[in-house]
Amino acid sequence: MTSSELAVIILAAGKGTRMKSSLAKVLHPLRGAPMLSYSVAVARAVGATDIAVVVGHQAELIEKTMTGENLTFILQKEQLGTGHAVLQAREHFRGFEGMILILCGDVPLLRPQTVEGLMEKHRRSRAAVTVMTALLKDPSGYGRIVKGAGDRIIKIVEERDATDEEKKIREINTGIYCAESPFLFEAAAAIDNRNAQGEYYLTDIVGIANGMNLVAMSFAAPDFREVMGINTREDLETAEALLSRRSGPL
Repeated sequence: MTSSELAVIILAAGKGTRMKSSLAKVLHPLRGAPMLSYSVAVARAVGATDIAVVVGHQAELIEKTMTGENLTFILQKEQLGTGHAVLQAREHFRGFEGMILILCGDVPLLRPQTVEGLMEKHRRSRAAVTVMTALLKDPSGYGRIVKGAGDRIIKIVEERDATDEEKKIREINTGIYCAESPFLFEAAAAIDNRNAQGEYYLTDIVGIANGMNLVAMSFAAPDFREVMGINTREDLETAEALLSRRSGPL
């Protein structure tokens, strides 16, 4: 790959216990296709030249189901957090100097044009990392976006680690990012797990960017429904209804 090319990492290693199903969450069917296939379709629509899927729970079944999609599967043996998941892809992208888009395998309603907006903001801002955010009436359960001047982000705070004041913030992290490859893997390697969950949060790369005097930006999704994660059967039904109102494949 050249530095102008786009690579994608799709995070798809979780069990999805709230689905109350033996099937890996990203394989649950949505309008007849595995949920994961929607994230793959978005990656292709925005011009990805290399798509790596980080898998864990039911990894072999996911690979078998997605056969023929020209994907690289990367195993996360232990689910130690999103930062740890991204770090598993470092060897695959060794030597790649371009932009990496990070998508979630359980966010199937995201539109390609929204991702293009994220990437354009990232390029225009000359940011090391740009985070897709959303404004929610009730941000409970989500990481909060702590901002400085303009759209620059100071840090992202997970709810369990947030102060009472930070919990009042309505702008949340969607888990979707653009980052320059060299910075991404250097920062992911520097993440620690000193937090309430004991996990390696990818969100910490924002603070790391600021500590290196690099730019961390936010890009607000135009419709919060696009970035809803599917965690329950009810969420899946909601996504089915929303997709049925759209025209075209995405």
